[in-house]
Amino acid sequence: MKVTALVVAKAPVPGLAKTRLAATLGNDAAADIAAAALLDTLDAVSDTEFDTRIVAMTGDLTKASRRDELEAALASYRVVPQRGDGFAERLVHAHEDASGDPVFQIGMDTPQVHPRLLTASAEPLTRAGQSVLGMAEDGGWWAVGLPSPALATAFLDVPMSTPETGARTLEALRSLGADIETLAILRDVDHESDLLAVSAQCPSNSRFRAAVERYAPRRHG
Repeated sequence: MKVTALVVAKAPVPGLAKTRLAATLGNDAAADIAAAALLDTLDAVSDTEFDTRIVAMTGDLTKASRRDELEAALASYRVVPQRGDGFAERLVHAHEDASGDPVFQIGMDTPQVHPRLLTASAEPLTRAGQSVLGMAEDGGWWAVGLPSPALATAFLDVPMSTPETGARTLEALRSLGADIETLAILRDVDHESDLLAVSAQCPSNSRFRAAVERYAPRRHG
């Protein structure tokens, strides 16, 4: 598939990763869950027939939870550092760094994704000029696909991490002339209340599901 997969990720360092989870589960548990989610996401992307796979990474991987597993998983990816002052600016630069084929971007907060879903979500990008946007249940978005990095400048006009982020992103992309196909709506992992619902959608061999079963039962069982 002549589409580049772009995974935007943050090194799961205890004390810095998933701070909203850490507030109730603790720093180490939150980082371990984040690492598991990232590993599952990388596996799903690796098992999808993307032409190129890139990770735009921020943070210090040498201090990350599951460092060895992550380094092994990232060996088949081109890893580029995130650059820019804010998240929106870093997304714009990440699309520039991944330019060439159309780019399908995903984060690390939807570990329930699988190759069949990713293939179906990215397939519209093989049609000239087509964009895609996958909304999240909380009002954000979990995936975006753009035929040109020029369209990524739309992110600069969008407030990030708000209940209006998805709708505002859709509006900003359309204002630049993007032809957008919407994708399945997914629940992403931001809070402890998301853990069991998302892990239930993951396969039995999912690292994320195992991590949630390790930490969540103590609080929900």
